[in-house]
Amino acid sequence: MGYSVVAGAAGRLIFGYDSFGNVCGKKNSPVEGAPLSGQDMTLKKHVFFMNSCNLEVKGVRLDRTALCVSSCPEEQLDSLEEVQLFANTSGSFLCVYSLNSFNYTHSPKADSLCPRLPVPPSKSFPLFNRCIPQTPECYSLFASVLINDVDTLHRILSGIMSGRDTVLGLCVLALALSLAVMFTFRFITTLLVHIFISLIILGLSFVCGVLWWLYYDYTNDLSIELDTERENMKCVLGFAVVSTGITAVLLVLIFVLRKRIKLTVELFQITNKAISSAPFLLFQPLWTFTILIFFWVLWVAVLLSLGTAGTAQVMEGGQVEYKPLSGIRYMWWYHLIGLFWTSEFILACQQMTIAGAVVTCYFNRSQNDPPDRPILSSLSILFFYHQGTVVKGSFLIPVVRIPRIIVMYMHNALKEQQRGALLRYLFRCCCGCFWCLDKYLLHLNQNAYTTTAINGTDFCTSAKDAVKILSKNSSHLKSINCFGDFIIFLGKVLVVCFTVFGGLMAFNYNRAFQVWAVPLLLVAFFAYLVAHSFLSVFETVLHALFLCFTVDLETNDGSSEKPYFMDQEFLSFVKRSNKLNNVRAPQGKDSLRNEEGTELQAVVG
Repeated sequence: MGYSVVAGAAGRLIFGYDSFGNVCGKKNSPVEGAPLSGQDMTLKKHVFFMNSCNLEVKGVRLDRTALCVSSCPEEQLDSLEEVQLFANTSGSFLCVYSLNSFNYTHSPKADSLCPRLPVPPSKSFPLFNRCIPQTPECYSLFASVLINDVDTLHRILSGIMSGRDTVLGLCVLALALSLAVMFTFRFITTLLVHIFISLIILGLSFVCGVLWWLYYDYTNDLSIELDTERENMKCVLGFAVVSTGITAVLLVLIFVLRKRIKLTVELFQITNKAISSAPFLLFQPLWTFTILIFFWVLWVAVLLSLGTAGTAQVMEGGQVEYKPLSGIRYMWWYHLIGLFWTSEFILACQQMTIAGAVVTCYFNRSQNDPPDRPILSSLSILFFYHQGTVVKGSFLIPVVRIPRIIVMYMHNALKEQQRGALLRYLFRCCCGCFWCLDKYLLHLNQNAYTTTAINGTDFCTSAKDAVKILSKNSSHLKSINCFGDFIIFLGKVLVVCFTVFGGLMAFNYNRAFQVWAVPLLLVAFFAYLVAHSFLSVFETVLHALFLCFTVDLETNDGSSEKPYFMDQEFLSFVKRSNKLNNVRAPQGKDSLRNEEGTELQAVVG
């Protein structure tokens, strides 16, 4: 960030600049060899891109000219007379500065110095003051030019721009569904679980049926000869096959685990009781998501600032371009590592905060006197004592993910060249190993944070203790814990399922979109991200409770001298889980008794 401030071009990034070395909205210094540089652009605060809908490729570069103007043309201009009238009435000159507005209709050079007709309507982007074309085709082509990928991004952004209102509405729907599912988990009952699972089965079946119906409809549609229609048909077929496979797997799992529904309801009731002692835990995803959005915006701003850093060079025609400084490419790699590490650090802080609050409430002898402000207490302990633990844990994730990304890139490169079958197979195996290691580290980090909150030890010691304690845990408790995670995952599936169903209905009514499969995939990803952000609280609390339970059993024996911290409801839940798995505790010193005399098998030897 410091390098981007010192060597970057924050002014050019924020205010925008033309093709002649002038920053819009500022008084500029001249660039040697550029006659149109050094102009006073104080009143010209908007960047207008000429020929945004009519691009020409010169060599390997896209020819585009940018000007600083006082306002963007909000209506289409079909002739040079209209361009001249717009300049006279608004004071916004859309031709190159060297051409006077009186000569727009008379100069023989007007065709090369003025924008190609018709000039599309545009509006200023509220953050960076760029004149953005408002028609979907021009918008997608204009955006694709900025990142040098005309073909692929043209189709993607055209679909997003055409259905931007629908995409926004579906994102709001995903947010509402996530809140509804979180409310259901908060006040869960056996009836609600059955209704919940029924809705999932109905939603999955409905989405699969609609996708196959759409594929059949596309194959019998006369307009399928269009390229965009064929692309949509292929995407719908892919969606249908994938959703059918996912539906089949989930239905089998639901059928196999159906007998554990009642026990899962009790598990969530215990989880909700822990959340009730610190109800503001439910709001943790909001501030975490807000901080993540702020960091991502800052990260992109720094990346763009690094990208615009460079020395001015005068090109043909008096235009000015900026050559990147040496070493800037390596800064991008370092910045990418910072993205992964800092994002994981923010998420780890949330996990550590939730785990600390759960530990504080669990290990409290007086049930009638709950701890004051457990969340604030957990935050203060985190920032004063355990930031090193969170930094170490969050660093392990990018150490695994970045090599995985590199291996996936190499695999795709070999796949496109259609060679190196053995290497491709090895790369696939490496990707699978990295994926498994990534998932294991995520689970290990979460347990290590909880152990740190209990014992106050460093990351490595906490991770070792967590593995040792959980390895002694009985398999039946692990199965109940896993089924709780499965129900939470079904909640995420429910949100995605109904959001995608709404998108299918909305997009199919208007087939004028060029490619709507990509916007639908984007909406599905956002829906899962939102659902995961809100429902991860229950998952973290659930795992923290079970780790606290195992530590409680190892350090206490239920006697009057060393009573358990867990309450009777938790003990009763463990007893019923034992009965469900037909596990009988042996008589003797390795058994634990609750107040009613019911024997419970020791989790820790």
